[in-house]
Amino acid sequence: MEIWIIRDGEKTGPFHDFEVRRRIEDGELTADNVAWHEGMDGWKPLSEIELFRREFEKETAPTASDHIQPEEASPSPLTGPPPIPQQPLYGRRFWARWFDLAVYGGIWWFCLWAARQNVEAAWLNPWIMFFKFVPWFVLEALLIHYTGTTPGKWLLGMHVVNQDGSKLDLAASTRRSVRVMLTGVGFGWPLLALFCHTLSYFTAKRLGTALWDYTGGHRVNAVPLNPLRLIPFVLVFFAALQLHALVLYPYMEKVALQQNPELKETLEKRPKWYLPKRHSDSN
Repeated sequence: MEIWIIRDGEKTGPFHDFEVRRRIEDGELTADNVAWHEGMDGWKPLSEIELFRREFEKETAPTASDHIQPEEASPSPLTGPPPIPQQPLYGRRFWARWFDLAVYGGIWWFCLWAARQNVEAAWLNPWIMFFKFVPWFVLEALLIHYTGTTPGKWLLGMHVVNQDGSKLDLAASTRRSVRVMLTGVGFGWPLLALFCHTLSYFTAKRLGTALWDYTGGHRVNAVPLNPLRLIPFVLVFFAALQLHALVLYPYMEKVALQQNPELKETLEKRPKWYLPKRHSDSN
């Protein structure tokens, strides 16, 4: 009988049952390793699979039932093992999400500056700040539909698919992005985002995956992290944050001086590493 085993988050196999028994005896596999063979409804720990249960009960006296071979299971409609159980990927998904938002936000502010728009007015307008990430979630829905990933997810080795492995249609990817925007990041507002992150974390702990994927019947597949992608991830993330600072620093400095005039001397000594203002009152 052919056995499939999950090790380090990856599906391996198939192995013959005698090979699995040998690996158990050699200590390569433990009772907690998850496995599957044709005829099973889903993945189970090796210690719960009838074929290998007695391998983990050596300390008990053998009984006649130990030598009874399981009845031949009826042919399963499955042509291969079921999908690997969903991994929460809390950290990866968090950083991928904010990578995307940081890159989009940096480009958004730079475009305002390049177009000679009033950056300060936009920064101080709560309605603009509240809805500024909406265009990103429109773009995200398109990216998930056509590619199954976003820049942040791609760099961290993640793809969003349906439970059967197919890509999301446009309607499904749009619904998913709306749910993320509303319940996942709270439109990107810091305090609201913190509340949404906390709520999403505990919801994911209970459901086994994020609410928007659980509701839509989606899953996030992941491969091991690749250092060749982690390096550009960190560099681009840092560059995006610096782009925010280059555009917004003059206005942040102005607000800081209004609230704390005693900071004037300290701030004047700092190097002026920011983009010059391009907007004038006559625009």
